[in-house]
Amino acid sequence: EAQRVNDALAELGELAKQPEANIIKLPNISASIPQLKAAIAELQAAGYGLPDYPEEPATDDERDAKRRYDGVKGSAVNPVLREGNSDRRAPKAVKAYAQKHPHSMGAWSSDSKSHVAHMDGGDFYGSEKSHTVAEATDVRIVFKGADGTTQEMKGAFPLQSGEIIDAAVMNVERLKAFARDEMADAKANNVLFSLHLKATMMKVSDPILFGVFVEAFFAPVFEGCKAELEAAGVDSRNGWGDVVKKMDSLPAETQAKLNAAIDAAFAAGPDLAMVDSDRGITNLHVPSDVIIDASMPAMIRNSGQMWDKAGQTRDTKAVIPDRSYAGVYQATIDFCKANGALDPKTMGSVSNIGLMAQKAEEYGSHDKTFEFPGEGTIVVETASGEALIEQLGKAGDIFRMCQVKDAPIQDWVKLGVKRSRVTGNPAVFWLDENRAHDAELIKKVKAYLPNHDTDGLTIEILAPVEATTYSLERIVKGQDTISVTGNVLRDYLTDLFPILEVGTSAKMLSIVPLMNGGGLFETGAGGSAPKHVQQLQGQNYLRWDSLGEFLALAVSLDHYADQTGNEEA
Repeated sequence: EAQRVNDALAELGELAKQPEANIIKLPNISASIPQLKAAIAELQAAGYGLPDYPEEPATDDERDAKRRYDGVKGSAVNPVLREGNSDRRAPKAVKAYAQKHPHSMGAWSSDSKSHVAHMDGGDFYGSEKSHTVAEATDVRIVFKGADGTTQEMKGAFPLQSGEIIDAAVMNVERLKAFARDEMADAKANNVLFSLHLKATMMKVSDPILFGVFVEAFFAPVFEGCKAELEAAGVDSRNGWGDVVKKMDSLPAETQAKLNAAIDAAFAAGPDLAMVDSDRGITNLHVPSDVIIDASMPAMIRNSGQMWDKAGQTRDTKAVIPDRSYAGVYQATIDFCKANGALDPKTMGSVSNIGLMAQKAEEYGSHDKTFEFPGEGTIVVETASGEALIEQLGKAGDIFRMCQVKDAPIQDWVKLGVKRSRVTGNPAVFWLDENRAHDAELIKKVKAYLPNHDTDGLTIEILAPVEATTYSLERIVKGQDTISVTGNVLRDYLTDLFPILEVGTSAKMLSIVPLMNGGGLFETGAGGSAPKHVQQLQGQNYLRWDSLGEFLALAVSLDHYADQTGNEEA
């Protein structure tokens, strides 16, 4: 009892809803299960009475412990504090410095073999169904088995009038076939194989996807040594590093069998991209080591190449299983192959207005993401039993439901128009009319744009691939463009363009005008990245750049002055 502390995150979440809120947010670490377990062990060793993380809880106490621990997995802080939409852009001083002191950019060759690979069916994009709620109602999520059984996946929760909901399914058998095919293709074309997900934020779905690729690459190990791995408690969703770590405790003869299977896997498979060539850490070691919004811009900035086990850079196949946003990176690669590397001295900027308030879209889907317990249908249904959305699946397929409320959409449209008016730059809504969710969103954007003065402004609605090319064509002319995007593209683009423009995303202004009148000011990412921690441990040097804090403090004081009339602020 004496070791208990207040739930500071819940307190901050309440503060974010107050009109007087003025919050400066530092970067936060997004924990994967291996990191969470390591933190628990460290605290236990320091005398804290914490239970172990129960992967397969058998008692009520264990289920309660798992529920609590799962609450801090992945990006736990951001969805709680982000009670507004996002306005991110490079400050003029940062842009001017980058133009005067340009960072290195790898040259691009038109015959580069680097490319993005994605599924062409059976993914979330292809299966998505979307629905705009006419009247406020409560819904629940229920699995109805082909054998007649039913199971409640999530109890009743409210939907608001005008809210957009959608549900999609990842077909795991199709995913497994895709993984095998792309690995064979990478080997045949002598390019590195790399997987790009975001297991920290998509903390239910992406570790499952990651595990599929780990098992596909190391098939001789997982198929030939299944009993030994199960006895050791190995979980492929924790990455290949989980196998390496648990091998040490196994008998010598078992280790020998595993090593032979590992050698066979490396011989049969393509060369893997490396996270750390010197330490032998592959792209498949830890799910949180390769985070798509950072890894893809770094690859594009580096001539489309990643590092192999010998520490050499090579052309790379970047695998992004779901189609929803993969094309953005392929379009950028195509542009660089055709036009050469972008030039930080002359290139324009792409700022972002991001729809993220009130856990919008995929980044609010964790509590509505499930594996199908068997073959059947997962239904989003009202209390009266009316089915709003139904999705078919088989055991192991991944069901994901997302929500976006109407008030945040109205605010997002308003912010997009406002930034276009202030800057004179075109505002482009990155929405794909062929995607179910975006089609619903486009209806609302078209309904709400006439509420604002858009006279003389350029406002476009383009699918993400077309929007990428449009923005890049302006960038090379030194022109600026505003991207108005959903929550995931907000995350991806506010790394992609800043990393290409100014060498980092840690020096961006990140302003969140909170829905109830307050302000949240973020200090830029990069302070808690694994490389920073490794360098601190190895060299006792923390390469933290405090510019992000100074920028956030300045806009925080601006906000305070606007709110209070305090001229000194």
